[in-house]
Amino acid sequence: MGAIICAASLVTYTSVSAEEAYTLTIKDHRFEPAQLSIKAETPVTLIVKNLDASPEEFESKPLRIEKIIPANSEANFTIRALKAGRYKFVGEFHEDSAKGELIAE
Repeated sequence: MGAIICAASLVTYTSVSAEEAYTLTIKDHRFEPAQLSIKAETPVTLIVKNLDASPEEFESKPLRIEKIIPANSEANFTIRALKAGRYKFVGEFHEDSAKGELIAE
């Protein structure tokens, strides 16, 4: 009986802590999609894949993220639960073309 209760508790904990994952791709110094809708008030995982042959610096002051992503690699970020709104980000090495925003709704 004790093992059944323990197993049920573990399953409940796992489902509560699971985060949804969203993916952004950098290609030709542009983000795809440039606007990404995510759930508001819920922590999420953001996966940024750099498909370019050069590094890019993913930066978002509102999200408090700044990280260089080497060429042909990816980075994962845990995004805190955000209030509904728009949160801009850029590829700092190519700010003229690498622009986007997360839309929490």
